[in-house]
Amino acid sequence: MGVRTFVEGWPAFRQLSGTDPLGRGRAARSARTDALVARTAQADRVVDSICPYCAVGCGQKVYVKDEQVVQIEGDPASPISRGRLCPKGSASKQLVTSPSRVTKVRYRAPHGTEWQDLDLETAMDMITDRVLAARRSHWQSEDEGRRVNRTTGIASLGGATLDNEENYLMKKLYTAMGAVQIENQARI
Repeated sequence: MGVRTFVEGWPAFRQLSGTDPLGRGRAARSARTDALVARTAQADRVVDSICPYCAVGCGQKVYVKDEQVVQIEGDPASPISRGRLCPKGSASKQLVTSPSRVTKVRYRAPHGTEWQDLDLETAMDMITDRVLAARRSHWQSEDEGRRVNRTTGIASLGGATLDNEENYLMKKLYTAMGAVQIENQARI
């Protein structure tokens, strides 16, 4: 490779000697740039979704190739976000594809030092047993002669990722179980 060919390959030389003095077109491109292909172009299909981070509900386009998520971008058709995502939403691909993502039910017994894997059915049975035991052991039928039918052994604190519908269903569930401490920190 001669010196002249080497110098002509520099973007600054192409910019100053060519028809692109501002370096916004051909002068700024290289063979590597021309070979780049967007991850979205490689996708087999696109799935509409909603960002999981907060209750705003920004629309997302999830690009999938060979049943693996390759890119997540904002949905321009979303009336809420109009194609934009906050930094958390923009990084939500990592939520799905991270090698450190926990995909099994992990359990550590009280005073235990080791985690063990449980199947989902066993974990759900354990949760059910504990909820029913807490409800039963803290059940209060009356308070100063007034019928109350409540438990103080169960409480709920919802978060900002829950929307109104989810909060409504949680309120109905916990009220049906007799809980009275039902709260949500999302007050916007």
